Amino acid sequence: MNQERKKQLLEEYKTMPTYYGIIQIKNEKNGKIFIEAVPNIKNRWHFYKLNLDNNFYRNSLLQADWFTYKEESFSYEVLWKKKTDDVDNMKEELKKRKKEWLLKLEPYGEKGYNKPMRE
Repeated sequence: MNQERKKQLLEEYKTMPTYYGIIQIKNEKNGKIFIEAVPNIKNRWHFYKLNLDNNFYRNSLLQADWFTYKEESFSYEVLWKKKTDDVDNMKEELKKRKKEWLLKLEPYGEKGYNKPMRE
């Protein structure tokens, strides 16, 4: 790839809209899911894979199953997203949306990797 094309692709990447949202990582072998709110979903799957592959991820249950079942057994899905420039208070919006998805999917115990919400 020539230098001009690289420059063009980099510029396109930089000008792409960014989104925040709610993501799900699903273990296709046992059906367990993990729900998380993320401030920037671009390249987020790569972030999770890198951390899980290197035993850096903070969720010990997800980390253990990642080593047991391997990457091929997991899928990644964006459940909800919104442009980052379309929000006044992203932190509050993410908190609210995550709570909605946790209530809807209940990814606890045998169903998932999340810890139950505190009241």
